[in-house]
Amino acid sequence: MSAAPGADAPMAPRARRAASKKAIEQDRSFAAWLREIATIVVIALVLSFLIKTFLFRAFFIPSGSMETTLEIDDRIFVNQLVPQPFGLERGDVVVFGDTENWLQAGEPADIGWFREALIFVGLAPDDSQQHLVKRVIGMAGDRVVCCDAEGRITVNGDPLDEPYLFPGAAPSDTPFDVVVPEGKVWVMGDHRNASADSRANTDKPGQGFIDLDDIEGKAAVIAWPLDRMGFLDNYPQVFDGIPEPAAAAQGGLERR
Repeated sequence: MSAAPGADAPMAPRARRAASKKAIEQDRSFAAWLREIATIVVIALVLSFLIKTFLFRAFFIPSGSMETTLEIDDRIFVNQLVPQPFGLERGDVVVFGDTENWLQAGEPADIGWFREALIFVGLAPDDSQQHLVKRVIGMAGDRVVCCDAEGRITVNGDPLDEPYLFPGAAPSDTPFDVVVPEGKVWVMGDHRNASADSRANTDKPGQGFIDLDDIEGKAAVIAWPLDRMGFLDNYPQVFDGIPEPAAAAQGGLERR
């Protein structure tokens, strides 16, 4: 028995309502998905900003003064918990602001909004400020001298055998004899004959010493390029056994 024409007509409004309900549910599902994505992005940006502000910060290596520990164009992450609240140690590779004008002022770089955003949240290095990266050789009270009879740098009379030096580079081609003041450090590049470090800036107001307050943090990781990714070593074995600064040095023995 066939149905009379129009028998399904009463079902049409129901079908339309079902289709409309399904469309609304799909819209709500899509909106919920967008909200979840937006929430994840916001949380990620906030966490990245907090990490950049309080924990780690990215930097770019523009010169060869720390070769081969750090190469030109390396990207590094700096642990900003050093020197405060965690202490600094001899051998640490540190990044510090150029408050003593060791560098020539460069032309400001023209960067787009996208890179500015990455810099803001800490995902790209900030090249707008002048910074340097060197290795800490002497700390407060230390007497650092170049050089002993074998051409080695000594700290408090103890000679350093420095495996991190650039192959073929001498520990120093510039003689010096300094005592590091309180709140300061003496820093040197690993590529000694290509590094304008503390030795080359003794004529500046800071006499070549770096204020602890100017240190951004300890270089901890090479993040890029991938084939150089890894943690940076502060070579504790080089500085083990160095005697404590002499009483005379702690009392403020002048640089000579």
